[in-house]
Amino acid sequence: MATGFLFLSPLAGAAQTSSPVEAGEPEAATGRIEKKAHVAKQYMVVAANPYASWAGKNVLEKGGSAMDAAVAVQAMLTLVEPQSSGIGGGAFILYWDNQNKQLHTFDGREMAPAGVTPYWFMDKNKPMTYLEALVGGKSVGVPGALRALETGHAQFGKLAWNSLFDDAAATAAKGFKVSARLARLVALDYHPGLREFTGSSTYFYPAGLPLKEGVIKQNKPLATTLRQIAEHGADYLYTGPLAQKIVDTVNKAPVNPGNITLDDLSGYRVIERAPVCGEYRTHKVCGMAPPSSGGINVLQILKMLEGFELSAMAPTGKEFVSLFTQASALTFADRDMYIADTDFTNLPYAALINPPYLKRRAQTIAVDKPWRRARAGKPYQDARVSLGTSVELPNTSHISIIDKQGNAVSMTTSIEFMFGSGLMVDGFLLNNQLTDFSFNPSRGHYPVPNRAEPHKRPRSAMSPTMVFNDQGELELVVGSPGGSRIIDYVAQTLIGVIDQGLDIQQAINLPRITNRNDYTALEKGTAAEALKQPLEALGHNVKVIDLNSGLHGIQVKGNTYIGGADPRREGVAVGR
Repeated sequence: MATGFLFLSPLAGAAQTSSPVEAGEPEAATGRIEKKAHVAKQYMVVAANPYASWAGKNVLEKGGSAMDAAVAVQAMLTLVEPQSSGIGGGAFILYWDNQNKQLHTFDGREMAPAGVTPYWFMDKNKPMTYLEALVGGKSVGVPGALRALETGHAQFGKLAWNSLFDDAAATAAKGFKVSARLARLVALDYHPGLREFTGSSTYFYPAGLPLKEGVIKQNKPLATTLRQIAEHGADYLYTGPLAQKIVDTVNKAPVNPGNITLDDLSGYRVIERAPVCGEYRTHKVCGMAPPSSGGINVLQILKMLEGFELSAMAPTGKEFVSLFTQASALTFADRDMYIADTDFTNLPYAALINPPYLKRRAQTIAVDKPWRRARAGKPYQDARVSLGTSVELPNTSHISIIDKQGNAVSMTTSIEFMFGSGLMVDGFLLNNQLTDFSFNPSRGHYPVPNRAEPHKRPRSAMSPTMVFNDQGELELVVGSPGGSRIIDYVAQTLIGVIDQGLDIQQAINLPRITNRNDYTALEKGTAAEALKQPLEALGHNVKVIDLNSGLHGIQVKGNTYIGGADPRREGVAVGR
């Protein structure tokens, strides 16, 4: 590690600007803007920034598919929401083929380079701190988002690949108006290394000052990169000139140099996995398989609560919140013990969503049960694994799209921490997703499933989700950023729509409540605050904090699409 580099704690950077950042959260809250549901008949796009939503809308207007629109949206997000996602990161994509009534999933999660070992984040027999590990080349995984989009486009695209980058490339060349959120996050100085690298420092702190809201910001290097990708395909990043630049940037980083090779980049493969699906009441809920834990964990929460009459409970009432936090704690106990990239474990995830197993787990849940930390269950007869811990702080983005033919995309995309590794290459940031591995490779005599290994994909909480009715028709497309809290954000929203009769915008607007088998978090400034004393009387450790979800969803009601965007961020729903 280079000498003279100062690592700041999140709160240290936050204190300088009176930030509401909670220690260990992926990013600061930047206020709330009340939003109303957007209704459309032909198509709908919901993304995290107006530029991105309109890029997707333009593609759909031209007759493009939902997958085409997703390519355009991700390209634009790389420019206008660089702190959250981009072509330097990874993604999980659900695609609903409405004509053939078939759900496909694409695993575009980042992959560990061949040179990684289980002790990758150990320093003198001790695990590095998260803030030490995330900055520089050591944390960078092989990006997967662009290859995943290209793979999906090859199967389900309608428009030419080279036409899908026009809006983003043109906007990068001409300049975009810096949003209040981006300006606020840069000004917080929350990332401990963003100023340390020439490329990112010059871009985000021109003349040493943070980007200002409303200024027109050009990114000509990204415009060139996007045009090259449009012309040459994803190979430009994985095998072309850009690949060598990524290798040099990672391996020659002045802080925490990495060990990534051209073979690592050229060898990256998108994996088309079977979706994780299960019945909840009269609905079918589907999500991603590992290395995402989202599909498993969201379904676990729902199934454990299925025996309770949630429709009779207020969304922010003590009864519901008590039940929800217990189910969530049980889910996170299982997650930490068992879930990792199943290509590297012998633990089939089906055991974790087996109905008899979840029914046994649900028997431990009761409305007035005193709080206690949950233990992992025993879905496997002889699982010789140890409990692992990883600090998962995805600064992430979610995209929900339905096109004119009823095809749909639910895509969660990330570079992990706010502004990723801090390293910038040709106009975009590189991820720090390797820090989603457990820094401790073993506990006692048993290995941790989510330990780092060559070519392995780190576990993620990203939870792109689709819900279908009992006739097999699409009902809901939803997902969220928010680190490991994503699981609770999505599960709570699904319950809001399915059980509590809310439309998607109303469910997204609900006060957020989470419990990751640690403490119960209640969203600051909402009706949930009133639950603090009642829950503490049950033994909960309660914290009232900002819960910075970024839920984006589309609800299908007959021939109408209802789009919802999270008031906690700057996303919008657009459609016609």
